[in-house]
Amino acid sequence: MHVLFEEEGAFKAATIVTDNETSLQVETASGKRSKIKSANVLLRYSEPAATGLLDQAEALAADIEPEFLWECVGDGEFSFSDFANEYFGHIATALEATALLLALHAAPIYFHRKGKGRFRKAPTEILQAALAGLERKRQQALTIERMVGELKAFSLPPEFLPILNQLLYKPDRNRNETKALEAACSETGLSAVQLLEKCGGIRSAHDYHLKHFLLEQFPHGTAFPVTAAPALPVGLPRADVQAFSIDDATTTEIDDAFSLQTLPGLGWRVGIHIAAPSLGIAPGSPLDHIARARLSTVYLPGSKITMLPDTVLDSFTLSSGRDCPAISLYLTVSPEFEITAHESRIEIVPVVANLRHHDIEPLFNEQTIADGLPEFPFHDQLLTLWHLANACEGRRGKPSAVQGHFDYNFRVDGDLGDAEACRIEISARKRGSPLDKLVAELMIVANSTWGGLLAARGVPAIYRVQTGGKVRMSTSPQPHEGLGVKQYAWSSSPLRRYVDLINQWQLIASLRGETPPFAARSDTLFTAMRDFELTYSAYAEFQRNMERYWCLRWLRQQGIDRIGATIGRENLARLDHLPLVQRVPSAPELKPGQRIRLRIESVDYLTLALGCRYLETVAVAGARIENAAEEAPEVLEAVD
Repeated sequence: MHVLFEEEGAFKAATIVTDNETSLQVETASGKRSKIKSANVLLRYSEPAATGLLDQAEALAADIEPEFLWECVGDGEFSFSDFANEYFGHIATALEATALLLALHAAPIYFHRKGKGRFRKAPTEILQAALAGLERKRQQALTIERMVGELKAFSLPPEFLPILNQLLYKPDRNRNETKALEAACSETGLSAVQLLEKCGGIRSAHDYHLKHFLLEQFPHGTAFPVTAAPALPVGLPRADVQAFSIDDATTTEIDDAFSLQTLPGLGWRVGIHIAAPSLGIAPGSPLDHIARARLSTVYLPGSKITMLPDTVLDSFTLSSGRDCPAISLYLTVSPEFEITAHESRIEIVPVVANLRHHDIEPLFNEQTIADGLPEFPFHDQLLTLWHLANACEGRRGKPSAVQGHFDYNFRVDGDLGDAEACRIEISARKRGSPLDKLVAELMIVANSTWGGLLAARGVPAIYRVQTGGKVRMSTSPQPHEGLGVKQYAWSSSPLRRYVDLINQWQLIASLRGETPPFAARSDTLFTAMRDFELTYSAYAEFQRNMERYWCLRWLRQQGIDRIGATIGRENLARLDHLPLVQRVPSAPELKPGQRIRLRIESVDYLTLALGCRYLETVAVAGARIENAAEEAPEVLEAVD
């Protein structure tokens, strides 16, 4: 005798070895013996053999239509063996009963299980809903199959167009489009981005990177909400100075300017004037909410996304020919360039000039200073301020810029809406020039002096701290070891950094003898500081990625397939003429500073990957080499 039984959700057939009252010992077709409960036995039979029952029953069950079974059976609960007798019109054989059991079990939409070997037909409304669901799944499968075929043929399915951004940046794996894309990627061996590009779903790599950033950081778009123009402060005293700024050609958010007055017998009175948007933006106002949401201006080659609306920038930027609200730090400087006193004022500052690097640097540089400056506007002021900057640098014991390092300027010619048609110019400008040092040192003076003033008066502020080589934000006035100052509170760029705007609110309240907007241990202050650090880091990473994109574009635009490079730490190579650092696995172990030549093998604008192969070593460490000082990429503290 044999038995059909259910074990762990599966049907099995075996031969009875020992039949006890509550249990049986059986032997399966494989020869394995086991003990089963009598309650688990569904059918006892003598033929066919246990080894062939299920295979034969499955073949017979394939011809049984579940729809017909559902029509035949009544509404009540039933046993499969009783229904088998009805269905076949005679006492069903073991093979027939097993076949019917398998057919019922394989149609859970039509028949609901009610126990071992017992079933009940599904109610009409439930069956219809289930069948409709099955049909939907069938249609979805057909749709996915069609979309996979189109993607493999590098044709974009029409369903993809409305949700391209979601597919690229935040795919929903429950959607048919995502399932089709993943299947097509698996079959083609391409990533989702590569496949969609081949299908025409990505207008340009520049567009891809920009949209990814905007989706994460500006999900509601970059347009500013409609707000009232800020009211300009009234009743402020007008400074008796002629202030001038020093910036590059593209700067529109002019935060800082300088002035110089001679004090007979004493030296000079140096003015550091910082734009004061905080006088027109109240904490908690709509404009504050805008600045708080953005936290910083975003920079990328050829464009930027400002922290504040144009109405605010136009009102408070230090443009030439205007009287501008500002916070001024006046330094009394001796003939030996010692700072003997300082004073802070809230006032109106007349700005008479906006000097630009490309105009002034040919006239004011290390060589022209050594040779004797030619006559040009503000040459006396610039020379005096440069001597002061050198003295400040010496007192700090830290350089304001790493000598020999370069800043890179990106100029994009064309409409970024069609980035592929644009041309890129990348120019290098050595750090530590007299103009750089002048501005950097005076900003260090302003930020450290005002940080010290706030700390001395017990006014909460946000500081830039560096201890143990790590730079971080803090509400505690701690040293900035990299700059060699006791404390450093970013205060000099309130038009483009929210931390500076906060510190300016605190500073103005302190100077006026008012209660600061942000109290000690303020949750608002801590939250703003934390959010700023995270956001500022994300913005900087995006800027680096976009600069890398344009560097790769420049290589192809210039038709460069071989390029010199300088080996740095961990076998990283810094390419000549570009702010581009690349690991070169094929290069031998070399000392930092050694010069090599590379072959450009591949460029991928979407992944920003650059494939380089080592060709030869062209110089050894210690030789005079171009860009040699750049071999060790470092994170430098921005002082302005």
